[in-house]
Amino acid sequence: MAPSGHHSEQTLSSTDIANAIWRGFGEYSAEFASLTDGGIACFQKRKWAELHALTVDRLDLYERHVSLLVEQLRSAASATRWTSAKANFAEAHTDAPLDIATTFFNSVTRRIFQTVGVDDTIEFAEPNNSAMDTGVPIAEYDISVDFEASLRAMLVDRDLGPEWRHLKRDVTLAAQEIRTRADHLDLGDLLTLVVATPVFYRGRSAYIVGSMQATRGSVPVAFAIHHTVPGLAIGAVLLESGQLSALFSYTRAAFFVRVTKPGAMVSWLRELLPHRDPHELYSAIGYRKHGKTELFRDIMRCVDSTEHRFTQSRGVRGLVMIVFDLEGLGVVFKVIRDRFPYPKRTTRRAIEAKYRQVHRHDRAGRMIDAYNFSNLRLPVGVFSDQLLEELRTDATRCVAIDDDFVTLQRVYVERKVVPLDIYVREANPIKAEAAIIDYGRAIKNLASANIFPGDMLLKNFGVTHTGRVVFYDYDELCKVTECRFREIPVSTNADDDMSADPWFSVGDNDVFPEEFERFLGVRGELRQVFEFHHGDLWDPRFWRRAQERATTGESIEVFPYEKSARLGASTRANALSRMAR
Repeated sequence: MAPSGHHSEQTLSSTDIANAIWRGFGEYSAEFASLTDGGIACFQKRKWAELHALTVDRLDLYERHVSLLVEQLRSAASATRWTSAKANFAEAHTDAPLDIATTFFNSVTRRIFQTVGVDDTIEFAEPNNSAMDTGVPIAEYDISVDFEASLRAMLVDRDLGPEWRHLKRDVTLAAQEIRTRADHLDLGDLLTLVVATPVFYRGRSAYIVGSMQATRGSVPVAFAIHHTVPGLAIGAVLLESGQLSALFSYTRAAFFVRVTKPGAMVSWLRELLPHRDPHELYSAIGYRKHGKTELFRDIMRCVDSTEHRFTQSRGVRGLVMIVFDLEGLGVVFKVIRDRFPYPKRTTRRAIEAKYRQVHRHDRAGRMIDAYNFSNLRLPVGVFSDQLLEELRTDATRCVAIDDDFVTLQRVYVERKVVPLDIYVREANPIKAEAAIIDYGRAIKNLASANIFPGDMLLKNFGVTHTGRVVFYDYDELCKVTECRFREIPVSTNADDDMSADPWFSVGDNDVFPEEFERFLGVRGELRQVFEFHHGDLWDPRFWRRAQERATTGESIEVFPYEKSARLGASTRANALSRMAR
């Protein structure tokens, strides 16, 4: 019998607790699947506003179901009974995805008991074997004889819903692209195309993911298919792990994909994307809470095995956050300072709201999503003395330190990147120039997603291992539509130009893009490069156009690949090269 809010502690046995959580997990899983199907249907019917709403609903789903169970079971907060409930939970429903289910159990447990660190008597601390399942449905196509026919069959078999705009042309171009790239990679003769039966949907695009086998090796492949107004079209064929990695990036929203065994899907994807950690792949297919569990295990494995210590991260010291990391761990830790010096005008609550906003917003491939940990307990010995002193002095509201442990009562953990100001200073001129150009693209991509970074200094952006520029400092972030982009008024008084303060009225939301040129911190030749490619950012009209698009609901999808990867790009480049000769 399901427990309700009216049950007393005496009526809840350990079996009742286990069954209640299994029932709650089943309800969560069923609703998750329903929302996933709804998202796929929105893609097929071009209902983009509804798709965005479903994306947000699915993000909120986990917390809603956990909160319901916490209210139901709060009266049963007996550690002895919960230990038995844990055992009962593990023994039942072994056909369910236990990786996701045990994380769900832990979420309820930690909320009820307000656990600090890990209590393995009442929560599942070790990974289970379900993540090793090999249950991803796949389809194989012989591409050794008639590549175009097999490629067409693969696309039609996926049954994406809408009509294709020009399937024959797209198949021909895709086959040419793949052959060209295969020759470049020296793969030999193409033999087999293997793809996952589930299709990965996000925004206005669908992705068919798999691999190609050839006589001299294999290579990952993804077909990017966009739903344009005239119909479906292949936008790009992505080959190699580096290109596919951007699809599953921590800077993008989760896919809508039908998955019955998430652990099996993650294991399969890791074979294609060895540079993506399990926590990133779980999050990418919609199971972000378990992604957080996987990240926690990575953190503890590194802490237990390393001889290094946590130190302040490279870069300019933050006014709002204390940022630190551990060598060998690909993430940084951020805790909010107790006080914010001038000129910062914000609050702890406002900063937390910014992180929630980023998590729920279209990140356009340019903003890092952070995991929010509560009561993360780490040995005091793995922290440098300098960092401990800073935490003791400036982070007393969210960090507790005793003789044995540092307890991070609230900490944001996100992917480690190289701060852009450091990158352009240390990189060779070619890489530095490419990063500065991509920095401008990043600002424009964010604007297309109705995001104004606020503080656009180089130090607030970073460069990923693939060379992509991303944004990570959110305390001054706002929507483009919340700003008023103005020209600097022309003065008729020579003394006005000499004044340290503006001689004209300035509202809280007023932004003067003409000032960006002076304040961004780009110097010398890099400044000339930036202005050549992105000088329109100094013009208020650029930002007003972005406001108009956001206000009217017009959106520009930021694709997870470069222009050079677009379908037919290499064919056009080869043709131009032949003409030049």
